[in-house]
Amino acid sequence: MGKTLPHPEFHWLRPPGPVADGLKIGLLGGSFNPAHEGHLHVSEMALKQLGLDYVWWLVAPQNPLKQVCGMAPLQERLAYAAEKFEHHPRIVVIDLERTIGTRYTIDTLGVLKRRFSGVHFVWLMGSDNLESFRRWRRWPDIVRSVPIAVVMRPETSMAPLHSKPMQRFAHARIADLRTLPVAHPPAIAILDGCRSPQSASAIRAQNLRGEGLVRVMPAC
Repeated sequence: MGKTLPHPEFHWLRPPGPVADGLKIGLLGGSFNPAHEGHLHVSEMALKQLGLDYVWWLVAPQNPLKQVCGMAPLQERLAYAAEKFEHHPRIVVIDLERTIGTRYTIDTLGVLKRRFSGVHFVWLMGSDNLESFRRWRRWPDIVRSVPIAVVMRPETSMAPLHSKPMQRFAHARIADLRTLPVAHPPAIAILDGCRSPQSASAIRAQNLRGEGLVRVMPAC
């Protein structure tokens, strides 16, 4: 999102998974600290309802909006996500942002769209992230860059109505989910169904309780 990229074309970037013109690939970015069933739930809903071919999990080196304190090292988060979930035939776990040197989503999307110009990318996000989405660097450009699918999460039923990004781009809402991956952005769709209550923060809190607060969180 605001950083000048050293190699605009990135021809050297190897595909992290199957890539071909016309494929529909969801992008689920985040810290994955740790990866959990909620991430899998979001991915499977998107695969089914949007007709995606694959979902790439973009494990971020460090989310600019989250504290470093309590963040497990990138390689540990990446390895855990891959070990637990990469057996899924249509999920690819990668640390793309470390490889290409980007920090912000808008920059990462720019690289992917240039490198794999024939792929239809869709940005996936949980409805619990809608409010903080307005704090992302150049978030309106993200909405104008790729279609966005918002997967409903527990206790966030009103988020699509009340969040500023959704209000600003209310005209971009589309009802036909299967058309979202090939829609010209801005294009936003809401995915709903059975909602997974799992979250990374809840898992970390449970680990803290289970280990008696001893040697669980790294020193700040």
